[in-house]
Amino acid sequence: MIKLATSLSVTLSLIATIGCADVSKNKTASTLVNTAEKIVNEPTKKPNIVLFFVDDMGWASRTSKNSHYETPNIEKLAGDGVDFNSMYIPTPTCSPSRATLVTGQHPARIKMVRHIPHKPQYGFDEYGRTEQRFHYWEKDPAKVPSVNWLDTEYTTYAEALKEQGYYNMFVGKWHLGHEGYLPTDQGFDQQRGTTNWGHPKSYYAPFFKNSDVYKDVKEGYLTDKLTDDAVEFIEEFDQDKPFMLSMWYYGIHSPLQGRKDLYEHYKQKGLSDKEAHHAALVGGVDESIGRIRQALSDKNIDKNTIVIFLSDQGGLLDNAPLQGGKKIDTLFEGGARVPFIVSWPGVTQAGKTNDSVVQSTDLFPTLIEISGGNVEKYQNLDGISLVETIKNNSKLTRTEPIYGYRAYEDLYASVREGDWKLLAYRSGKLKLFNIENDMSEKVDLATENPIIVTKLKAKLVNWEKEMEVEQYSGVQ
Repeated sequence: MIKLATSLSVTLSLIATIGCADVSKNKTASTLVNTAEKIVNEPTKKPNIVLFFVDDMGWASRTSKNSHYETPNIEKLAGDGVDFNSMYIPTPTCSPSRATLVTGQHPARIKMVRHIPHKPQYGFDEYGRTEQRFHYWEKDPAKVPSVNWLDTEYTTYAEALKEQGYYNMFVGKWHLGHEGYLPTDQGFDQQRGTTNWGHPKSYYAPFFKNSDVYKDVKEGYLTDKLTDDAVEFIEEFDQDKPFMLSMWYYGIHSPLQGRKDLYEHYKQKGLSDKEAHHAALVGGVDESIGRIRQALSDKNIDKNTIVIFLSDQGGLLDNAPLQGGKKIDTLFEGGARVPFIVSWPGVTQAGKTNDSVVQSTDLFPTLIEISGGNVEKYQNLDGISLVETIKNNSKLTRTEPIYGYRAYEDLYASVREGDWKLLAYRSGKLKLFNIENDMSEKVDLATENPIIVTKLKAKLVNWEKEMEVEQYSGVQ
């Protein structure tokens, strides 16, 4: 609106000037007419977008939540934008979380309810490839099949943004399939540091097993190498179009191997060996975010670049005050709730927090609206655009609950509606928590609130039918 008002003001001034001249004889007046037309017709420049997607970084793994960690760049990003307090991952584990991010569809809908395992017993060769479409998990009581790659039939946000004139750069961890299903097969213009694997062999070179990616890199730390590539892309990008940089980190996934200098720093603070490595991995990602934002500033494009930050699931270690995490009780808050920050220069109200219940399914429609696309064009989206919520820092009102779903063990589904959260088990057990009053999920209120349990259970039953997973249900 400011730009439009300014353009209109300038145009009216030019017209007034022209009105006092003989346009047919006055070259200056003719020039003013052309200038006025150019101002009126100049399209608003679309923003660049940088998406930081961190692996296994819990909601509490930052300075503002836990003093063990030193994350000045993440805190600065939060100070520049809106810090969402209740962002959820629908299937908190590596591959499904990524599938949702790029498609806007729930993992249950696309039948990717577990991570892609890459092990021989699931049909994979030594290079992380397979022709076997599905795999089954030995400990999954329902024996739900899960796909081994993201089909190219799905529209990714890279493909959608390309239609709006964006160049798409991908850096880092993909974990959505092997050759034929990699980022450059899914609409991205370029990829760097991307392999068939879900985690590195080592964070120190050589980084990957049975892969040609970075095979000529003889020294250095993986997070730093990925950052070098991202910074180089920003510095060298000279196309007359906006870009989206998808910076998907391998960290903080295992192996627990923080950069040596950072590890020593945290050991000296008194952290245990595991804690020091974990904090060092977080610190390495935080440094990377700072370097990339500095590159945007150095190129003088930071004021026209939206920065988004989130994680794919809870952390491997302690996620206090939240219960659960990456491997235990993963649909509890500690596994499913993750950090989420949006900084949109000139748009977001700096330093604000927002308690709206949001889910990573919402990112796809949000990116479409930001880029100028039509969200209604895309079918089977399981989220809603957050643009207005981001712009106004308003409370988002959802008309439907958000659902969590995994296929590893007895605990398999969650329903969050308002303050209430239902947890469902294959065995038929149900638990109910009031997250507003009990974010640590210590007090099961199912017995005292049978009406709420019945209501949320009925919604879960209907949702399972929509996702076509009702045959595996524990509550049907």
